Amino acid sequence: MGLTQFRIKRLLTYSTISHVGFILLALSINSIESIQSFIFYLMQYSISNLNAFVILVSIGYSLYFYISDSKEYQELQDKNNSPIQLISQLKGYFYINPVLALSFATTIFSFAGIPPLLGFFAKQTILSAAIDSGYIFISLVAILTSVVSGVYYLNIVKQMFFDKPDYKLNPALDNIDLHASISLSSAKENINNKNNVLINQLTFKLNNVVLSSSLSITISILTLVILLFMLMPQQ
Repeated sequence: MGLTQFRIKRLLTYSTISHVGFILLALSINSIESIQSFIFYLMQYSISNLNAFVILVSIGYSLYFYISDSKEYQELQDKNNSPIQLISQLKGYFYINPVLALSFATTIFSFAGIPPLLGFFAKQTILSAAIDSGYIFISLVAILTSVVSGVYYLNIVKQMFFDKPDYKLNPALDNIDLHASISLSSAKENINNKNNVLINQLTFKLNNVVLSSSLSITISILTLVILLFMLMPQQ
């Protein structure tokens, strides 16, 4: 079912079913090694999944200044519910924001179990525990499902990095100047919006608008955990 999906959230749902299969495999073995593998897999998948959704939210924010010619998205009845719904909306996103695209690709590769990322070690520990306990056939099935899921994972990466984007900067915002004021006031005065002391007035362009620190720091930490586990596996 994952191979036929064109909606990104449904694709991640079928991806979750595949990962739950690995988790249930670890629980069914019921050895010390498999329980440790289960806890490790659950932790790494939670980190990767959280990172994926935070990045998708951030991509949605970063595309507010752009317009798209995508007929698929325009014809969606629920297009106002979320800025990113279709896999095709990620087409060529590397040319718009390379850093976010690389972070998302890192997370996708971890889902697929590409070494030396965190997801690879999680799948390796579960398969090792299964083979040591004599679960040869079910281990082959798990490897086969990883290969199948790798197909739709790599399709996302292919569209982000190798296809040309459908997005164009909104002409109405191309040469616009944005203005902001920095004022000092107490909490009570801020509610009434009175007696504010003006400190500074700013003028900036669209390229000065960046993601908030909360999103940037969260994505940076989670992506580094996925990347750098191989350097500190004992942690």
